[in-house]
Amino acid sequence: EMADGMRITTVEMHTGGEPLRVVTSGLPEIRGKTLLDKRRYIRENLDHIRKFLMFEPRGHYDMYGVYLVEPDEPGADLACIFIHNEGYSTMCGHAVLALGRYAVDKGIVRNPTAPSTRVVIQCPCGPVEAHVEYTEGGQTGAVAFNSVPAFLRGSRRARYRRGYDILRPSLQLSHPDSPDLAFLYGTIVTDGNDIFSDKETANVCVFAEREVDRSPCGSGVTARIAQQYFRSLIKLDQSREFRGPAGSKFKARAIKEVRYGPHDAVVVEVSGKGHYSGECTFTLEDDDHIGKGFLLK
Repeated sequence: EMADGMRITTVEMHTGGEPLRVVTSGLPEIRGKTLLDKRRYIRENLDHIRKFLMFEPRGHYDMYGVYLVEPDEPGADLACIFIHNEGYSTMCGHAVLALGRYAVDKGIVRNPTAPSTRVVIQCPCGPVEAHVEYTEGGQTGAVAFNSVPAFLRGSRRARYRRGYDILRPSLQLSHPDSPDLAFLYGTIVTDGNDIFSDKETANVCVFAEREVDRSPCGSGVTARIAQQYFRSLIKLDQSREFRGPAGSKFKARAIKEVRYGPHDAVVVEVSGKGHYSGECTFTLEDDDHIGKGFLLK
């Protein structure tokens, strides 16, 4: 439980306007052999800390954050547990774009190389390879990551208002790796411009408990590329530009086709840039019950 004197420090970032609160110290011991074990342990034992950091008065309804833990994936530089208003994501593209810079800038990746430094980030959905622009002077820039395999589960389109709650009960979902990864996470509302074009296409991703992504959404962009590819609307290496509700843009393209369990899938490259916005130290007084976290809906 929360205790007087608790002190959690963070580095604040954003990618395309979507926030990322990176927890740098103050977490209790996180138990588990694998990343999914640790995610499960946090969900069952430390959920009050998520509410403390994501909810008001320190956060807000659309806040997003990440815990950095030791990876169990061979070759990974760091591992992530993503947090938001509802719970714990299995993947987050905007976070990966920001964490690529963070891992190089904070020395998690040793001996960075110009013009690009490779960073392997273990996410609950699997390892994600990122490439960070890096100058001889030590400056980091834009980041591109290769997604885990993305596939088209079904080709029906929801043409009614906000199909999320209508679709969820009727879908029988499975995942090749773990049942922990088989759930409907969000809905992407688009401008309908799915056929390949050199013009930008706009979308808004609504995820978790009606949380609105300010960026184009790295996972959402990955999903859009996958459905466009398997509906024969784009080809490999055809790059598209995606615009989010804050006006920021990501670029994405399918770079190779792979087999993933029973599914034909693609690996998608997504590029953008995360920025630093500050540092925080969060505390809680013993008699501050409302300060443990609340949300106004």
